[in-house]
Amino acid sequence: MTTTMSTHQRAVEQIRQSYSEIPGGAAPRLAKSTSNLFRFRDSDKTAKLSARDLDEVISVDPETMTAEVQGMTTYEHLVDATLPHGLMPYVVPQLKTITLGGAVTGLGIESSSFRDGLPHESVEELEILTGDGRVIVARDDNEHRDLFRAFPNSYGTLGYALRIRIKLRKVQPYVHLTHVKFTDAAKCMLAMQEICEGMVHDGEDVDFVDGVFFGPGEMYLTLGRFAERAPYVSDYTGMRIYYQSIQQRNRDWLTIRDYLWRWDTDWFWCSRAFGVQQPVVRSLMPRRWMRSDVYRRLVSLDRKYGVTARIDRWRDQPVQESVIQDVETPVERGAEFLEFFHEKVGMTPVWMCPLRAGSRWPIYPLEPGRLYVNFGFWGMVPLPRGRFDGYYNRLIENSVHELDGHKSLYSTSFYAPEQFWQLYNGDAYWPVKREYDPNGRLLDLYEKCVRGR
Repeated sequence: MTTTMSTHQRAVEQIRQSYSEIPGGAAPRLAKSTSNLFRFRDSDKTAKLSARDLDEVISVDPETMTAEVQGMTTYEHLVDATLPHGLMPYVVPQLKTITLGGAVTGLGIESSSFRDGLPHESVEELEILTGDGRVIVARDDNEHRDLFRAFPNSYGTLGYALRIRIKLRKVQPYVHLTHVKFTDAAKCMLAMQEICEGMVHDGEDVDFVDGVFFGPGEMYLTLGRFAERAPYVSDYTGMRIYYQSIQQRNRDWLTIRDYLWRWDTDWFWCSRAFGVQQPVVRSLMPRRWMRSDVYRRLVSLDRKYGVTARIDRWRDQPVQESVIQDVETPVERGAEFLEFFHEKVGMTPVWMCPLRAGSRWPIYPLEPGRLYVNFGFWGMVPLPRGRFDGYYNRLIENSVHELDGHKSLYSTSFYAPEQFWQLYNGDAYWPVKREYDPNGRLLDLYEKCVRGR
């Protein structure tokens, strides 16, 4: 579905008015149907701000190759609107229900990030409801430039994205995949660096790069390139499972839409925790339920009612820690991180996705032009005897920053305030916070992302 600009303006006025009516002592929180955060909060302590009328595509312009999109629009919705025009966003985060506003304010990544950076780098304009109740338009070339640059990684602590103008790129109907196996992490990282710098492999252009670490002796880079034709296309929305295919075949073909959502059907590999990868369960489960937002809701229910913890106690199993993180290290330190992670945490598989920031974004200060590798790992790990919740996550935080990297803030964090503001550039954050939220109506970044308020 699409909406008109006049309808959008009515929705903006509604949310602005709703925001003004929230009591001053209550922390506002967007009430939306989907979430990809893993910082669970007590909803009784927040005032919900409805965003139900801010989830549509306003327009797609094939001439300028841009789209006007409301902030709560999902990438699934946007892609469905752009692909008929032969266009897609430069970076499409891997899960269908990630919203445009969420990706811009909270960071996102995918296999085009080695060339095109993070989703906010293709944003031209942001309409933002600020902490002091104003609705402003921020661009890189106007008086709100500081807010525009500080908005990525601010997680709703500087305001909420109401409308986004985003640049689009041309696509072809199919993606040809090549899975390249490595048995040595250092060689894998070196190959990744060479491919990303040259944007070619075996004499052919490369449009997408990511990879999977299955263990110290088995990892793969998956190289994708656009194609006008395909001899066949694979389907990983039913009985077949995409990540398992990486180990089983050297080449593959997908439609562009199926390529963009190849990870969503099984939430990468996390569907196995719910038995969905068992053939009998999978054959009985409706396809419409095999998607990341369904699994996320199951995790939320499990956390609320403590089902897994009760089963573990009944079976006399060790207490488990939730280790759900995305971290970035420079590519030249990637093998060191994998060695540490396998030895100290031991979770597999691990997603590997290269990225390169085109310019400096102050609240997530990656060095422009430098190639980093995002490592994504999501699951539960048994705690050693005598250790308490947070043990593994603290180990990971320390390792990442020893390796000159950064971690995303969508999940649990344990930093002390001084370390946090040093890592996430409090010197740049606080002047913008004071300018657009002088009374502190919105939580600050530390309160929200570390203390979990």
